[in-house]
Amino acid sequence: MNTRLDYLREKTALLTTSPGVYQMKDEGGNIIYIGKAKDLRSRVSSYFAVTPDHTPKVAAMVANVYDYDFIVVKSEYEALVLECSMIKQYQPKYNILLKDDKGYSYIHISPPPWSRITGVLKKQDDGTHLGPYMSAFVARRTAEEVCRAFKLPTCHKVFPRDIGKGRPCLNYHIGQCMGVCRGKIDEASYADIIAEAVEYIKNGSAQSVERMTRQMEDYAERLEFEKAAKLRDRINAIKHAADAQTVIDGSLPDTDAVAIARNGIETCAAVIMYRGGRLADRAEFFLGEELDISAEGASSLTEEFVTQYYSGFREIPRQVVLYNETTDRDSLERLLRERSGRAVDVLIPQKGRYMRLAETARDNAAEYLSIRVGRTSKEIAALEELAELLGLDKTPMYIESYDISNLGSEDMVAGMIVFENGRPAKKLYKRFSIKENVIQNDLACMQEVLRRRFTHYLDPEETDEGFRRMPDLILLDGGEGQLNAVRQVMAELGIHTNVFGMVKDGNHRTRAITSDGGEIGISSRQAAFLLVTRIQDEVHRFAITYQRKRHRASTLTSGLTSIRGIGDKKAAALMGEFKTVDRLKAATPEEIAAAIKVSVDTASQVCEYVREML
Repeated sequence: MNTRLDYLREKTALLTTSPGVYQMKDEGGNIIYIGKAKDLRSRVSSYFAVTPDHTPKVAAMVANVYDYDFIVVKSEYEALVLECSMIKQYQPKYNILLKDDKGYSYIHISPPPWSRITGVLKKQDDGTHLGPYMSAFVARRTAEEVCRAFKLPTCHKVFPRDIGKGRPCLNYHIGQCMGVCRGKIDEASYADIIAEAVEYIKNGSAQSVERMTRQMEDYAERLEFEKAAKLRDRINAIKHAADAQTVIDGSLPDTDAVAIARNGIETCAAVIMYRGGRLADRAEFFLGEELDISAEGASSLTEEFVTQYYSGFREIPRQVVLYNETTDRDSLERLLRERSGRAVDVLIPQKGRYMRLAETARDNAAEYLSIRVGRTSKEIAALEELAELLGLDKTPMYIESYDISNLGSEDMVAGMIVFENGRPAKKLYKRFSIKENVIQNDLACMQEVLRRRFTHYLDPEETDEGFRRMPDLILLDGGEGQLNAVRQVMAELGIHTNVFGMVKDGNHRTRAITSDGGEIGISSRQAAFLLVTRIQDEVHRFAITYQRKRHRASTLTSGLTSIRGIGDKKAAALMGEFKTVDRLKAATPEEIAAAIKVSVDTASQVCEYVREML
């Protein structure tokens, strides 16, 4: 714990409410974090609150703060510009989002003669290179595209050593290789084709096609029809390759689509780059755990990433399309315009082609993140969507759900299930037998269950993992009544977490989520809807399975008393000894007789009754 918190709180209480930039410093005077705020006092005080809700990363930063400085400016835009400049200058430990930026990829043209064109992860010791490319995928795909268009060899044969030796590869037979190994082309002609391929990569298909079309026409006029035919085939291959890369439409201005995916453990930003109406490159960056999990902090994450991403050598396109909201779109747009020296539009679309671009970036970010954390992109998207839908400060990585099940006032039970990181964590499920309520009252039963659950949580000696954790979100099977009843109990116990109800329609299917402000419709948000439906179905299944098991056991116990020599105590002792109906059914008369001290004959009657009942 930071021993300077009292001093820092006193200092912060005197701060101005004006916009500005703050610099957190360690004991050695080193700047460890820089932030901006439209209200300095409110923002800085959130770090030193008496009951903070910090991620481990924020807590680590706060623990190292010895003092802080601040600079007051006139507007939030000035704060944004100053923050960007200072982050670039000081590179604070807890600020740098792009510290995991990976290396670049290149297209390698090996030395002549018989050069090869390949995508490589780093520069080779020989030959020439085109790039750099942010994505190894794009570099590799571009090399593959140009080799296919110009029918360049991609096999492992070494030229000129292997010319005329062995059989040609499959690519030659299907018309995707010119057949250098067959000796059908001389060294000078091959070098000319390599030069054309390099020009194609540098200048794009349009200029290459235009130049080769003129050359083809010259060959035709000179009656060199074989050469003209080869150029015709090459032109068609280039056009086909170019068509395969077209996205949305050719009128799309140069655009970057940016999206951020989060899951509470890791954060990933994806940038999809469109140039000349086609997907030109892509990049992803793992940003680590979010520094700020408040609603304001979550929305400013996009802004912070974009300002850092375009702060260096990177080209700023005509348009930047954002999937996530940002705290101040106008200031961000103004900053990018000043950096590029021309018009730049920052778009946060809600529909249409730009929304499709933004969703492509979102899907890529989720896919990269899913590989990183071992979860599917659908699971990550569902949790993010649910957090957005419910207005949560952070992604609900740990969700608990409760349901009551009974037959009238008999065998009243409850089930608690856990979804961790979007998946059921069955080892953490809990069953509750209703003890305090003897008549059917779902509201009172739900109160009892939640009171017992969080009494365990508040017990300092509690060791059960399922009780020691505070859920990010609680979903109750029920509507406003259950929600109000449970919130009353949690207020009594001083428990603070997000609680919502799950409402079903007349067909027992999930319809909406209940909150303080009424019902929140979820059917239009497919990922969140499917997750909530799955949770509601699972908690219902778990609770009713337990209730049926209890009912079967209680029915069996009452029936056992009809056997001579078996009273209420013997029947209870029998169930207490064997625990489950299945174990009792598998027991032998001798085992039963020994367990409850009855004759083997009486035990045989017990076995016969159990098998008839089950």
